[in-house]
Amino acid sequence: MAKAESTAEERLAIAITADVSDADRCASAVESAVAGLGGLDGLVLNVGVGMGRRLSETTVEDWDTTFAVNVRSHFLVCRAAMPSLAERSSIVFISSVAGLKPGSQIPAYDASKAALAGLCRHVALEGARRQIRANVVAPGLIDTPLGRVASMGRPSRERTPVPMGRQGTAWEVAEAVVWLLSDAASYVTGQVLAVDGGLSTLI
Repeated sequence: MAKAESTAEERLAIAITADVSDADRCASAVESAVAGLGGLDGLVLNVGVGMGRRLSETTVEDWDTTFAVNVRSHFLVCRAAMPSLAERSSIVFISSVAGLKPGSQIPAYDASKAALAGLCRHVALEGARRQIRANVVAPGLIDTPLGRVASMGRPSRERTPVPMGRQGTAWEVAEAVVWLLSDAASYVTGQVLAVDGGLSTLI
């Protein structure tokens, strides 16, 4: 929360924390955002966990928790936010290249990230009458603190042969998200944009 608050102090923003696995907290977070910002014209859904490993080491609890955070929360926030979103708004779901091809060795994570594409298409269809767009950004191997932690747990991650020869940056993912939020992408909806250096399609 402290980092969120310090960021908000430097921008026109407010900091809200919520347990996204709780339906009531998701709804109240949206209400607080609408009240604090005077409405909504964009929504970025960027939250996720990965629990378990391979089928044999993934418990039912691992599976349910992963889906509660990675998919159910996105549904809950979209359901709560849709009535408040202005016309020509944009929603961006942050998925993963793991939703396009296997590789994380965490089946609940892979399946939940793949499920976001289906949820996105439905949201895009419902929103189209009001010109509300919904799209997915699927990052590949990105050099972030969390990515480095993942590499420590699975050293082979660092040796993945990305066609462009490097990992991406958080800024490169952010630029794709900003574009989808902007009017420059006003005729783009229901799509999955991989920001992965060609990892999902070229190897």
